[in-house]
Amino acid sequence: MFERFTKDARDVVKGAYAYVDGSGGEGRSVEPEHLLLALLDREGSRGSFALVALGLGERRESVREALREARRRAGLTQAETDALAGLGIDVEEIVARVEQTHGVGALAGGSKDKRWWSGRSSFGRGARDVLERSLRVALAQRDRHIGDEHILLALTTRPGVPAEVLAAHGVTHASVVRVLYGSGGEAKAG
Repeated sequence: MFERFTKDARDVVKGAYAYVDGSGGEGRSVEPEHLLLALLDREGSRGSFALVALGLGERRESVREALREARRRAGLTQAETDALAGLGIDVEEIVARVEQTHGVGALAGGSKDKRWWSGRSSFGRGARDVLERSLRVALAQRDRHIGDEHILLALTTRPGVPAEVLAAHGVTHASVVRVLYGSGGEAKAG
């Protein structure tokens, strides 16, 4: 599948690896959040154009902060946190207690993967799903290659923290499609 990726899409994947490798997260895998962080770093690509057109250019740090907060909550979305609160479970209190005992960011640790034998972080299930969705988005648009814009669209359709954070910042699947393909565009992720 990677042979179908444009240089921009490959750079997003490389950037996602860099976020994992640079965080000192031994045994961590590349997740959708890392793909989003790498997209935020892009300039001069279709994906970065869409983000800037939707007003995210000057609010990138706000997105990064929202991703950090979700990571502190062990990757729970705000919707999941709210649902647990409805059951009487205060996630912030749990995070505070764990961090008091084990240190700040204790719940942000990644799960073990096959990095120990490959020397490189692997893709988590969520990141693989995003990349597969990006292929479906590209095919739906009749694009021969997968660009970083297709990765962005895939991130907006996959339930989880990246889609929630993007939506909270006004970046939804519909708004990205509108910017990239006009009002008649129909990028579907399947």
